[in-house]
Amino acid sequence: EEEEEEEEEGWHQLYPGHIPTSLLQKALLAAGSAVMALYDPYRHDMVAVLGETTGCLALPNLRDKMKNHPEGYHILQERPRIRLSTVDMARLQGLPDGSLGREYVRFLEDNKVSPDTRMPPKFVDDEELAYVIQRYREVHDLMHTLLGMPTNMLGEVVVKWFEAVQTGLPMCVLGAAFGPVRLSTRKLQVLATELVPWAIRSGLNASCVLNVYYEQRWEQPVESLREELGIFPPP
Repeated sequence: EEEEEEEEEGWHQLYPGHIPTSLLQKALLAAGSAVMALYDPYRHDMVAVLGETTGCLALPNLRDKMKNHPEGYHILQERPRIRLSTVDMARLQGLPDGSLGREYVRFLEDNKVSPDTRMPPKFVDDEELAYVIQRYREVHDLMHTLLGMPTNMLGEVVVKWFEAVQTGLPMCVLGAAFGPVRLSTRKLQVLATELVPWAIRSGLNASCVLNVYYEQRWEQPVESLREELGIFPPP
């Protein structure tokens, strides 16, 4: 019966959790989530909704970059997930200091965050693009690890500038532009003169960060991965 009802209404679920929305609904969701996300940048649910409802141009572009890159294509084929159930955290903890895996676990521990807190996509009307935004969310903590940035407001803003340049996702641009409003003058000065210019230069210079199969590179030193990608050493 449910299927018949769905067909009558003219919509269907493209993947588990998908909520079909019209353009008007997307616009309303985008506006509402933007206001909430600016009011409270730690409302990750609102930031997530904003990313999905405004990513219509950036997401296909990111998918194409992945399709045209051997490692990115491999990721799209295999659809790996970075979660506590899929990543052997104990093994990563045993890796040498300086390796991606060890530093990633250190980042999670130091900042008391878990990869399982990332929201699954709901409003992206394409199953493959839904995976692209999921992947972007799941490698976000790896961006912190690669850029050497904590999860405080300053660190988040720096990572958002890097991601904005890298992905072109409007929510990153918004986060980069409005995130600093809550910072002190001294932090703003450091941000404006050192950190943001470095994040922008690195974002422009680096190859697409979604084209790295991080799960196969846990043993690689963070410094060598930074060099390979083209991320300049942090100031």
